[in-house]
Amino acid sequence: QVQLVESGGGVVQAGGSLRLSCAASGLTFSNYHMGWFRQAPGKEREFVAAISRSGGTRRYSDSVKGRFTISRDIAKNTVFLQMNSLKLEDTAVYYCAADLRVVVSTEGGAYDYWGQGTQVTVSS
Repeated sequence: QVQLVESGGGVVQAGGSLRLSCAASGLTFSNYHMGWFRQAPGKEREFVAAISRSGGTRRYSDSVKGRFTISRDIAKNTVFLQMNSLKLEDTAVYYCAADLRVVVSTEGGAYDYWGQGTQVTVSS
């Protein structure tokens, strides 16, 4: 049974930092591209960042580029999202997802497995 479990969310002041983790089990982690998505209240889910199975390719949305960094530790079956210079508009539930396709994707529909999400709240 595949499980993706996010952690590290919380409440942080604007300008602060958080590091999200997503621990994967029940799959061969090194075979999967991994992505982070988020959904704010009343809004559609949006792509945040993705990393290829090798870690050699990383993709970011324009809204987080230069502030967020995605990484993965294959030995620990974990993907991370380091979030710096947080803004009020970063407030959302953040989800990690796993994708077995050939090319790392920014489209949520490409991902096969999803976590339950972790809440990130940025306060003023």
